[in-house]
Amino acid sequence: MTSRIFGSGIRRREDPRLITGQASYTDDIKLPHMAHVAILRSPHAHARITNIDTSAAAESPGVVAVYTGTDTDSVLNPIPCAWIVPDTDTKAVAYPAMASEIVRYVGEAVAVVVAEDRYQAEDALELITVDYEPLPVVVNPEAAMQAGAPQLHDDAPSNQAFHWVAAGGDTDAAFESAEVTVKDTIIQQRLIPNAMEPRSAVASYMSSMGELTLWNTTQNPHIARFVTSMVTGLGEHKIRVIAPEVGGGFGSKIPVYPWEMLAVFCSMQLGRPVKWTETRTENYVASIHGRDHVQHVEMAANRDGTITGLRSLVYAGMGAYLSTAGPGVPTILHGLIYSGPYDIPNIKADIYGVFTNTTPVDAYRGAGRPEATFLLERLVNLLADELGMDPVELRRKNLIPKFEDGHDVALGITYDSGDYLLPLDKALDHVNYRQLREEQARLREHNQYMGIAVSCYCEICGLGPSQVAGAVGFGGGLWESAIVRFYATGKVNVFIGTSPHGQGEETTFAQILSDELGVPVDDIEIVHGDTDNTPMGWGTYGSRTTVVGGAAVALAARKIKDKGKGLAAHLLEAAEEDIDYEDGKFFVRGSPDQNKTIQDIALMANVAWNMPEGMEPGLEASAFYDPPNFVYPFGTHVAVVMVDPDNGNIELTRYVAVDDCGPQINPMIVEGQVHGGVVQGAGQALWEGAVYDDTGQLLTGSMMDYAVPRAHMVPDIEVLSTVTPSPHNPLGIKGIGETGAIASTVTIYNAVMDALKPLGVTKLDMPLTPERIWLAIHQG
Repeated sequence: MTSRIFGSGIRRREDPRLITGQASYTDDIKLPHMAHVAILRSPHAHARITNIDTSAAAESPGVVAVYTGTDTDSVLNPIPCAWIVPDTDTKAVAYPAMASEIVRYVGEAVAVVVAEDRYQAEDALELITVDYEPLPVVVNPEAAMQAGAPQLHDDAPSNQAFHWVAAGGDTDAAFESAEVTVKDTIIQQRLIPNAMEPRSAVASYMSSMGELTLWNTTQNPHIARFVTSMVTGLGEHKIRVIAPEVGGGFGSKIPVYPWEMLAVFCSMQLGRPVKWTETRTENYVASIHGRDHVQHVEMAANRDGTITGLRSLVYAGMGAYLSTAGPGVPTILHGLIYSGPYDIPNIKADIYGVFTNTTPVDAYRGAGRPEATFLLERLVNLLADELGMDPVELRRKNLIPKFEDGHDVALGITYDSGDYLLPLDKALDHVNYRQLREEQARLREHNQYMGIAVSCYCEICGLGPSQVAGAVGFGGGLWESAIVRFYATGKVNVFIGTSPHGQGEETTFAQILSDELGVPVDDIEIVHGDTDNTPMGWGTYGSRTTVVGGAAVALAARKIKDKGKGLAAHLLEAAEEDIDYEDGKFFVRGSPDQNKTIQDIALMANVAWNMPEGMEPGLEASAFYDPPNFVYPFGTHVAVVMVDPDNGNIELTRYVAVDDCGPQINPMIVEGQVHGGVVQGAGQALWEGAVYDDTGQLLTGSMMDYAVPRAHMVPDIEVLSTVTPSPHNPLGIKGIGETGAIASTVTIYNAVMDALKPLGVTKLDMPLTPERIWLAIHQG
């Protein structure tokens, strides 16, 4: 008898190959006669190219070819933006694979060298001479829209990439009648995704067949195939994209970049395979960045603490060009979730997307929702201070009451299910909130400064449905598909369209199938990442892989079960309606000894010796799942910090996360996802930040200057949960991969500001470095 494995914290099946070094990444691919690509990048943030001399590089030992933008302009189409939000006057300016006339950020490609080995290619780059005429630079998104600011694109006046407004209720009236208002200007600093594996591509074009194979570090191989077809003009049916192991993504491997298209171009021109792998320095300047908002925000309320309105004016930096999903991040994934878990009747989000002389911005773990949660939870704390209320009680007063099947919020979306008081109470009980406050008061009497913060969040994820995707300008569908195939031996392959890269779906998807059909997990193999061997899928991002792709697996399994029931009835000489199924066995109701195992059914279906009339051989099913709504995970997080006023040092002493993602397939994997997200959110609050100078030079261009959190910097993260199933998902599940990053940044920030309150510090920009803390305390 197979015990239920849905909900079991079994170990990840992916890990043995990953931790023993047996996994294969894109840079591990070696093909016969393969050449190597190196890219010359602009040292200027804004400049006109007046001349490029590649003659010395072309004669360098081992060099096969040198190309510039004049070579690629007539062959490669511009890199498309895949999310043009309607009614925003979006300026989808041309994003060339290589600049031929003007460079617009440090790191933009200006030339490519192909050589027999990487060292020869890199050496030859140094022999290329480029003459530049520097142009004025602007790096701040709000400054970029002011009169007289340097202009990046002739067809984007005032550097405005788009303007999106979402409103519900009557926000002006709410603020006019408010008994109290609070406001803030929040800087969501730029962040640099630091995946362990940098970007890489191996392109192999077979000219005789007109076929391209592209190994790529991507989170969505099918989308990469689609966009590669658009850029190169090759038919999509002639392109195969393979995502081997992907060493982390966090959103940075969603976009299709010019660099892999340059590898494709080189292979097509030369008729031989080529490899390009970026350096960490290239990664910092040329792979996407995240966040980069200037937010002017206000909250309106009554004196009793009832929140009546919220509005924002946001300048969202897009970088020099619109990346693949860039415009959707500060709009659909940000503004629509302003309500969070609270009943706020009047909301207005006024968002400008702005071009700047910086690396393009796209999704980074949380993608819009951390920025929304931050402004909401920061304003709630400021309102509590203004009213003299405990911030927990203010939150409790405004939480949406429990609901199980839909709740409409001011900006027009419908939450699926929620019981927001449940995780709040659980978190408060777990940390003994009252006792914490008493301890804080005692410590302050001895000039020791503890900070406590409690944040409530609700986020939007599980991206779909496709009809909504089309309505909001997403350039594709958001359904997922799966094929479940039984072999005669009872072993199973599950082919999925999504592309896991660290989330653990090789384990959780096997658990789903095992739970549905009673097959041992070890008899199930999850196949993904190769567009020639897997069904169409729309990618791994937005905490959608398990929610949408896992649902497709479950639906395909249920089709297998239905066919198995018919075959079992035939073999057992019983009516199909009398057949029950449990723990991998089909049996006659009331006579469990009369049974056929799923393995028996698989064998008979494959050999087809004794099949019911009209039933096809084989035991295989495919399913497509297009969700009827997003899912909306929620929870409460608590942070406790100690601040040393003598040196500004912050110690994060305790962190508690209570999250509700519905039923958990694998609690250990859930815990791991929360851990990772919390640490990344803590990084933004305390350490991380991409800094440009006024000339557009990235001053934090390596890990010497960009502070990535390490294990010793964070305490053991305490992970708890509540369970509120989604009513529309076949498994009741919600996403969990981004909740930690969504909630933790503002929770830790508010805890630090709580600690600094007795010292008179009420406003600081992130990251909250010791230097900033010390200066605020001692210099005001």
